[in-house]
Amino acid sequence: MTASAPNARILVVDDDAALRDTIADGLRAHGHEVTAAGADVASNLVRDPAHDVLVTDLRMPEIDGISLLMLSKQIVPERPVIVMTAFGAVDTAVDSLRKGAFHYLLKPFKVAELDLVIGRGLEERALRRETRSLKRALRQHFALDQLVSQSDAMRQVRELIERIADADVATLMIGETGTGKGMFARALHAESARVTAPFVSVNCAALPDALLESELFGHVRGAFTGAHADRRGLFEQADGGMLFLDEIGDMASPLQAKLLDVLERRCIRPLGSSRERPVDVRIIAATHRDLRSRIGAGLFREDLLYRLEGVVVEIPPLRHRRDDIPPLVERFIDQARAVNPRATVERFSADAMKRLLEYAWPGNVRELENAVARAVLLGRATEATLDDLPPSLGIKKPGRSSADFGDEIVPVRDLQRRYAMWALERLGGRKNLTCERLGIDAKTLNKWLTVDDTSRDD
Repeated sequence: MTASAPNARILVVDDDAALRDTIADGLRAHGHEVTAAGADVASNLVRDPAHDVLVTDLRMPEIDGISLLMLSKQIVPERPVIVMTAFGAVDTAVDSLRKGAFHYLLKPFKVAELDLVIGRGLEERALRRETRSLKRALRQHFALDQLVSQSDAMRQVRELIERIADADVATLMIGETGTGKGMFARALHAESARVTAPFVSVNCAALPDALLESELFGHVRGAFTGAHADRRGLFEQADGGMLFLDEIGDMASPLQAKLLDVLERRCIRPLGSSRERPVDVRIIAATHRDLRSRIGAGLFREDLLYRLEGVVVEIPPLRHRRDDIPPLVERFIDQARAVNPRATVERFSADAMKRLLEYAWPGNVRELENAVARAVLLGRATEATLDDLPPSLGIKKPGRSSADFGDEIVPVRDLQRRYAMWALERLGGRKNLTCERLGIDAKTLNKWLTVDDTSRDD
């Protein structure tokens, strides 16, 4: 059985002196510190924030319990208020719940029952405080001023986000993979008036089409095999807040049509349901793809793009914001050392930092973070050197580069192979990223990389 917190400070108000003293004595026996008072002095006592709980009768001659409730909520909004009432005033007690009372008890009741209710009220207060503290911490963590933005390009992005934070308009964030579009979406939420409401995110490329539809819109029991109960979709979970649709460019066409309908009418219909549900959600979408090219290829709806690009925020690649690299490195060193307390690396050598500043960073901030984390993990001195950097950063080693032709005249087929090998080296051997940057598919890349001596002239 739940019990109230020991030594809770409780104010008991009732115009019946014998009853309030009986209640006070009973609560003291349960370990509480109690002040018992009549209605004539209750107003002044309620103003004292030292009282953890207010227990008040509803009907009193000088001031009624509803007035004390409202005063208490004005002075200490989180303080639980428990009202006591006779059977004939149940309607008034129910009205007190609407006005913010935690609970009501019908006279006569046992002090143990009141003690139980007090304990639950204090638990709920503690939970609310913890939730508020966590929300405050999240806001501080994702706030714009926490984002590294020393470069001109980043300052422009910050200014744009500040301007659109409270605008109820769909926002499209575009930028290369690894630029931090998700972080900027969270920063937008942290700066907006919707900060106290949920921020919900989903990667549209990470889920099969059928599962993504259920995730977004929810389903009712029996909608499909395995749907054993109703399930709220992400739109409902984000109601009042923001829904971040990452990699929107990879969403299937049928889902694009449903999303467009939701954006236009602000209503959703869970799978298997015949009823629509209104939702108040601000959409933040993100993609690294060229959506207009995908429109031309029949892979993306032009009318959906018009809806999504109410405001377009272009996140610059890391190579266009090199002034941010040194402070980013410092932050990533601190983060890596926090995860690896035994790490010795505290900074990067001048040569290593020079390489970080010169590198093209095809993987952007994510690639930089991984490179720093690796150096901190493997480095054996307080200063990370070139040898501690990943090979993918293109540190020159003895030998001939795959793109070095010298005085040789080579066939186009061999030129393709050498260029593909050079690109693959620069991108750390990541074939998917190489295909994306070269604008080819995996089959073409493998063909280019294959050595075919029959293509050469004798």
